[in-house]
Amino acid sequence: MSIQVQFLPDNVTVDAEIGESLLDVADRAGVSIPTGCLMGSCHACTVEVSGDTIRACISSVPAGREKLTISIFSDPTW
Repeated sequence: MSIQVQFLPDNVTVDAEIGESLLDVADRAGVSIPTGCLMGSCHACTVEVSGDTIRACISSVPAGREKLTISIFSDPTW
C-alpha cells in the first residue's frame, strides 16, 4: 500500500510505501534532508512530520495515513 508524502517548503509530493525509509523517499523525490551520523544522535536530519518532530534517518513511512506532510528545517550549521 502506498501513501502520498509531501515535502515542505519545496511542495514536492511523491508516493511512498509503508515502511520505506524517509531518507529514501526524500532522495527519490529529489529533496535533500541534511544528515550527519545516520543514527539519530546528531539531530541533523530533524524534520517535522504532521506536527511531530522526528529524526528522518531512523524513521520510516508509518501505516494508517493517506497522506504525510514532512517539513524540512533549514539549519545553517549543516
